[in-house]
Amino acid sequence: MNGLTLVQLTDTHIRPGGETVLDTVDTFATLNRVLDQLRTGGRPIDALLLTGDLADHGAPEAYRMLRAAVEPVAAELGAQVLYAMGNHDERTAFGVELLGRDQGTVDPAQPIDQVIDVAGLRIIALDSTTPGLHNGKLEDEQLDWLAAQLSRPAPRGTVLVLHHPPLPSAIAAAEVLKLQQAERLAAVVAGTDVRIILCGHNHMTAAAALAGIPVWVGPAMAYRLDAMAPAGRQRAVTGSGYSRIDVVGATVIATAVEVAAATVIYDRDEAGELDRLAPYVAHSG
Repeated sequence: MNGLTLVQLTDTHIRPGGETVLDTVDTFATLNRVLDQLRTGGRPIDALLLTGDLADHGAPEAYRMLRAAVEPVAAELGAQVLYAMGNHDERTAFGVELLGRDQGTVDPAQPIDQVIDVAGLRIIALDSTTPGLHNGKLEDEQLDWLAAQLSRPAPRGTVLVLHHPPLPSAIAAAEVLKLQQAERLAAVVAGTDVRIILCGHNHMTAAAALAGIPVWVGPAMAYRLDAMAPAGRQRAVTGSGYSRIDVVGATVIATAVEVAAATVIYDRDEAGELDRLAPYVAHSG
């Protein structure tokens, strides 16, 4: 089977009406810049995964702006779209504006969990949010549902998405705002076909493992937290990125992609570069 490429966009923090985040960041402009890069890049993309904190304050207009920007690009790429809840999101507006549900059918007290199939790769999104709180939690019913889903292996395995990282952190804010009781999730996913767990929330790119499964905390689109701020300080800095997730055979590769403009050092033909490298590459057999 051919490989699959997923793009994770997390912590977009869209605000309506041209408002900026922290009086500094035009998050909607950043989103459109990234989408244009994806649209014009000429590379196949099989799914766009938007992994929480999609609207900064859960405003319905922000979700409408986001959907109007994302879905035409996804359609042009032939990519599926998955929206997942984050702690800045509001369930009713999220369900109505992004998922197309009727107003009266969205219960703000009930998590919005989802599953999609991308060419045999199962992608499961768990809603790790609790209204009014910023740290993460999964309910018993969600873990039971997840276990039932994972009881049947998927042809290409499973990618699990949740906003809150199920990881400890040496950064104080990330530690208090993480997924609580991550060991409960670990017990469910251990020994299953989950190949990688994708998260956002921390505004710091990171990698670790849960129950032997890789966990990738993708770079935020809105801004970054400085992971090496002076002791006793929490510092936010400009900068944004997204993640390229490649599913190649038995391997899943997560790559952080910088959004900020950078000076081009070289721009070479890919085939010609491979020819140039060929004399310096050992070949087995």
